[in-house]
Amino acid sequence: MSEAPLSAIRSLPSWLLGRAAARGRTLVAEALAVEGLKMWHHVVLSALRDLAPAAQAEIGRSVGLDPKDLVGILNDLQRAGLAVREPDPNDRRKNAVSLTEEGRRLLRRCEKAAREANDALLAPLSAAERDHFMGMLIRISGTEG
Repeated sequence: MSEAPLSAIRSLPSWLLGRAAARGRTLVAEALAVEGLKMWHHVVLSALRDLAPAAQAEIGRSVGLDPKDLVGILNDLQRAGLAVREPDPNDRRKNAVSLTEEGRRLLRRCEKAAREANDALLAPLSAAERDHFMGMLIRISGTEG
């Protein structure tokens, strides 16, 4: 009798983590879309809240986004009135980017939506299992700080 199709692949933790991550991204992307936002726009808004005012290069490094892609996202955010670029007071050759008040309000709504989507992702787990799972994810993701 042969093994079930792809059983070797489906038994790999990396495959299972990838599937879980894809499901999580889909749930969060759908929740953000209700607010009219895409995933990378949400990431950049969050970085602006934490770093602003910040140079574009600093924002890009903090989130691991290519500078060309970041410029497009910042253009979108600025056009929507969610972020503003102003000359950096420490170096007039650079722009410092900050959130607008509307950007802060949208970010709060999006963070709530993303939390709810993540709660749906982890719904099969008890509260204790979630805490344990999060601890393990932090350890294996290399993001332990």
